[in-house]
Amino acid sequence: MTIFVDMDEVIADTYGAHIEIYNAEFSANLTAEECKGSDVWKMVPKAHQDSIRKHATRRGFFRNLNPIEGSIEVLKEISERHELYIASAAMQFPNSLEEKSEWLDEHFPFIPWQNRILCGHKHILNGDLLIDDRSYNLEMFNGRSILFSSPHNAFTNGFERADTWNDIAEKLL
Repeated sequence: MTIFVDMDEVIADTYGAHIEIYNAEFSANLTAEECKGSDVWKMVPKAHQDSIRKHATRRGFFRNLNPIEGSIEVLKEISERHELYIASAAMQFPNSLEEKSEWLDEHFPFIPWQNRILCGHKHILNGDLLIDDRSYNLEMFNGRSILFSSPHNAFTNGFERADTWNDIAEKLL
């Protein structure tokens, strides 16, 4: 089986990073629970929204993300049984291409560079399964799709869902 896995909010905690940076910059106490059902930038005062939108343009943002709990162990096991690819949008932010590659080298060294698709649109993917946190990517995929839960998609329906990497393991291993 050919499996594509998104990075941001599936194996890399960008949502938590946005909140952490925002709280540090503005001496705030914003939580993921407060942002449930929305992107972080939409849940702060209008005067602060541009700052959050620019986090991803900062050098080091993608390089210093925390892995999503359980993703390393489960993907290692999946990679031993299936053809596994990381498929991540990386063209929008100039630093992300290099930083995402380095981040994968550090946290997922068992996924070779040949199995990393750092792209623009994901509609080009052709395989059996896509695990992503964005419904618009899943809607365009022709195979099986699993929506990986993130605070921003808490109220998104119409897709098979996995809340944790343990859920993914139960479905695929």
